[in-house]
Amino acid sequence: MFYCVGPQLYAVLMARIVLIGAGSSVFGYNSVLDACNIEALQGSSLVLHDIDEGRLEEMGSLASKIVGETGSEVEVEWTSHREDALADADFVVLSIAVDWMNRWRMDWEIPFKLGIKQVIGENGGPGGLFHTLRMVPPVLAICSDMEDLCPDALLLNYTNPVPRLCLAVERYTDISVLGLCHEVEHQMQRLAPVMGMPFSLLDSVSCGLNHFSWFKELRLTNGDDAYPLLDEGLKGVDPTFQPLCRAIYDRFGLYPSTDDNHMGEYLAYAWNACPERDRGFNWIDRMERGGEENWQRTKRLIEGSEPLDVKGRLSGERAMPIIAGIVTNSRHLELQVNLPNEGQVSNLMEDAIVESPALVDGSGIHPIHVGALPDGLAALCNIQIMIQDLVVEAAYHGDRDIAMQAVLADPVVHDLEAGKKAFEALMEAHRDLLPQFMEGL
Repeated sequence: MFYCVGPQLYAVLMARIVLIGAGSSVFGYNSVLDACNIEALQGSSLVLHDIDEGRLEEMGSLASKIVGETGSEVEVEWTSHREDALADADFVVLSIAVDWMNRWRMDWEIPFKLGIKQVIGENGGPGGLFHTLRMVPPVLAICSDMEDLCPDALLLNYTNPVPRLCLAVERYTDISVLGLCHEVEHQMQRLAPVMGMPFSLLDSVSCGLNHFSWFKELRLTNGDDAYPLLDEGLKGVDPTFQPLCRAIYDRFGLYPSTDDNHMGEYLAYAWNACPERDRGFNWIDRMERGGEENWQRTKRLIEGSEPLDVKGRLSGERAMPIIAGIVTNSRHLELQVNLPNEGQVSNLMEDAIVESPALVDGSGIHPIHVGALPDGLAALCNIQIMIQDLVVEAAYHGDRDIAMQAVLADPVVHDLEAGKKAFEALMEAHRDLLPQFMEGL
């Protein structure tokens, strides 16, 4: 099955693109920047939506300034009413959070006090479970509105945990969904200096699961194998550079296409292997500071106290280039997309949301078959696929027993009683955002 927007769209040059969560200073800004600077999207309508009316108004103001500075022919509007935003949409780009930093701290700290050492507790472990349980209801509510208002629209999802939410949408709605992340490109940017080359000369084939993937091929843009350059570069690099990734590479034969703390979310031995600066509150605090700094910059741009240098610039995010590729039948390659496995990674479970390269054309996004992962890496991935299945089932049905099984099946949970206590404590801490579990209590 191809994940396509209805064929009637491709005769339309002016797409209606909706950004849900546009009040984000990163997601909103990057999406508007890209839409305004991509030639194929000129004349399109860009609709900003957020439930935070204050932030939405500020981002709308900034979006108008970006349109003016770039001379773009993109039409920008914004509304806090989701139904108005979604009406007749062709593409919906989703990046939302609910009380994000506060709940993330709980997800990490409560298990830690019981001896469960999650590296960051965002997408895996007990924290990743409860993050998913909280996010499935609002995401499916958005999809329900899409089924009524724009049933042929393609949903491009950035919201974490990406594969779990995409699986819920795929399984329980009629909406076509594509999961997106920038992690593979970011890892290539980290490795390029180690290899002594500019990022622009590096190419790859990566596959696995989102935040749990590997470079099946690492090469130069001329086709030469770049793994020997990586091997040589790693000999002289600081020992604190990606110690977990390097250990996995040493034992399993492929270098991870993600960083230590993302990969470490799924491994029982990751806590001691990951650098202290990249785990626990050290990482969460840095994410919070970064978010606040980005928002303060957004305010300066709106006020005019910082120059708005946007003409001809792109963010590096992939949603808008993918939309442009569909509209123009570009037939271009994307390094990573998250779609149901129909054989593109041959030894991972069928229908799991896997990450692999894909071709984008006028009929949609077509994952490229890249073959098998080494057996050891496939084993690690398939464990997570089975856990993800439990998590999504529990999130949709509000089934406490299945949710508890997901905790006790997770490699990060080392102790039966600690796992059970962490589950009950997190369920109580987040009960106000878990309506599917509270009915009948």
